[in-house]
Amino acid sequence: MQRAPQATPGPVPAAATAPSVSAAVPQVQLIPASAEGALDAAEEAVDLLLDTGRAPGDILVLTTGDPHPWAAHELSFGEAAYWALHAAGDDVFYADAAQAQRAAGRPVVVFAANGGPADAAAATLPVALARAGALLIVCGEPQQINSVLGAGV
Repeated sequence: MQRAPQATPGPVPAAATAPSVSAAVPQVQLIPASAEGALDAAEEAVDLLLDTGRAPGDILVLTTGDPHPWAAHELSFGEAAYWALHAAGDDVFYADAAQAQRAAGRPVVVFAANGGPADAAAATLPVALARAGALLIVCGEPQQINSVLGAGV
């Protein structure tokens, strides 16, 4: 009987002997997009995640500019109903930069740098990173995103 090779973990962090939070740091993927195209790119990313088996409740989408149409629609029913949907965790949840601090973490966060105030991406991207459990997908201008993250993504 032949045994299948076991998957080997990726590179070991340099400070492997010291307590590390590296296991909790999500993978970051960048989808280059203009501010005008970032929301469409985020939608495509969400569709791909769902098509590949990711549960809708695993996904949080954060925007820096205009809110996603879903969020605007749901907020028309009031803040309490909107946040009840978030708490239920049954579906993809969309929030804008002003609400990012209130949104709880999810395994996947899709971040759309779709405009807004000049400092919106810089202020919200670290929150998005903190909310992402396993994966952060960033849709935006690579130069702007890399300057916020402080490294090439």
